[in-house]
Amino acid sequence: MKSNNIIITAAVIVILAVIAYMVYDFLGTNNKPEENVYKYTLDDLNKVDPSLVNYTETQQFKPEIEKIKAVAIDKNDNIYVAGKDKITIYDESGKILKDIVTDAEASSIYVDENNDIFLGAKDHVEVWGIDGTLKNSWGIINDRVIITSIAVADSSVFVADAGNKIVYRFDVDGTLLNEIGRKDSTKGIQGFIIPSPYFDVAIGRDNELWVVNSGRHQLESYDVDGNLISSWVKRSMTIDGFSGCCNPSHIAILADGSFVTSEKGLVRVKILNPTGKLKSVVAGPDQFDEETRGLDLAVDSENRIIVLDPKKRLIRIFEKNDR
Repeated sequence: MKSNNIIITAAVIVILAVIAYMVYDFLGTNNKPEENVYKYTLDDLNKVDPSLVNYTETQQFKPEIEKIKAVAIDKNDNIYVAGKDKITIYDESGKILKDIVTDAEASSIYVDENNDIFLGAKDHVEVWGIDGTLKNSWGIINDRVIITSIAVADSSVFVADAGNKIVYRFDVDGTLLNEIGRKDSTKGIQGFIIPSPYFDVAIGRDNELWVVNSGRHQLESYDVDGNLISSWVKRSMTIDGFSGCCNPSHIAILADGSFVTSEKGLVRVKILNPTGKLKSVVAGPDQFDEETRGLDLAVDSENRIIVLDPKKRLIRIFEKNDR
């Protein structure tokens, strides 16, 4: 019995010693809190390895347009900038060629092979001639519509609607032909997750439609009938992927099929190959003001990258270093 008491006493002493050590280890030997090594910070993510940056900003100009929102390029490399009440057309050097007064607050713009200008306003589409005449206008399905992007291929006009989370395909006269991207498990279509009004579309090398499924950090390609052709996803906090609620916010497509992407939150412009592998950084977070968002993109025939910076109210042009 006596030996049992000794064992119990010894065990209690050991347990108390272990507890005392744990308390000491947790609290430390002073009252200063230790640095939390797991603390989340964007400082490192805001830094970009200079060896990844293969582009230089070579030009910028400031459009005289209130609330600049959208940029596009025509077949002659003229630059079209749209915003509140106006479209301004510039040559590739930034010289003004023409102003078109629209009385609409544009959210997106596309210029087709005939130099017809397709303008997306919040709830409708307008088609303008290069001479400044309004050629057509049509509304969209319901009052939830939020048009964020427009793209044209052959006789199809693709309109991205962030409000209804769908892409509409119209003919050039405004007749609705079909919808693209509605969830359909039998066709392998997941459906679009669009948490904020950034929902971009672009036309690929083979006239396929590319759509940014921003809530999934995913790009998806479709044929004109809405059949899914391919997709890739790049979800990561590091430079080679996309993070946040919904990125990338905008895309453009280079002649070789590579994607130019822009992001909000971690503000950066990058180039990824046709399957989503990082090729280069165009511009890092240190080149933009804090809280910049809505970096619309376009590329010209020389693969110059045109970035609309709404925070600084600038059109910024980047060129590859080894051109």
